[in-house]
Amino acid sequence: MSCNRNQQLERTAQVRTLFVAVLALACAFGTVTSAAAQKVTSPTTPASITPPAGNSAFLEGNAIGSQGYICLPTSDGGTSWVINPARPEATLTTNVFGLPVQIITHFTSIDANPNANAILPVSLGGNATWQSSFDTSKVWASATAHIDAGSDPSCPNEGSIPCLLLQSIGNQKGPTGGRLLSNVTFVQRLNTNGGSAPTSACTVGQTQLVPYTADYYFFHAE
Repeated sequence: MSCNRNQQLERTAQVRTLFVAVLALACAFGTVTSAAAQKVTSPTTPASITPPAGNSAFLEGNAIGSQGYICLPTSDGGTSWVINPARPEATLTTNVFGLPVQIITHFTSIDANPNANAILPVSLGGNATWQSSFDTSKVWASATAHIDAGSDPSCPNEGSIPCLLLQSIGNQKGPTGGRLLSNVTFVQRLNTNGGSAPTSACTVGQTQLVPYTADYYFFHAE
């Protein structure tokens, strides 16, 4: 009898734990998705990497990941590390109740839904992609301008990868209609730290991942 009671108590505790976890996830989901209707204050940036008037930031993600490089031959017979095609691999988080919660995955993929800004045919090498971790909506974007790291307070870490302004070249809703990123018009990559090309010698075909962090700001039309 005592054994059965203990098993029942254990099952009750497990159900309660599962309920709390689901509730926390639901709260996090609601907090993040509601950000799509809120205004985020992005840092002041040089005009060259500031989205044009009529666009406002609605979501910020703090990225931790890596930039991929490949070693290719140079015209003088040597070799060099090249970020072509770009191979970012990063996870973007935001703080929910003081804890980091994953909101977006950043990677490279072929633009499956090009818009009027896309160059056709789409690159088979892929484009920078951000996908919502909640509703799987996506935005593909291409860099239109950059500033060197260390040249502005919004991009203070000298020697890191550049800070960028990227324009949407494609958007896609999630399979159930999710639209967190389906209306993104511009993306800013700011406050970069790390990620620059290796300085070591290399052999053709060799690849290397270089860690980096950055802050990404997502804009939509007002």
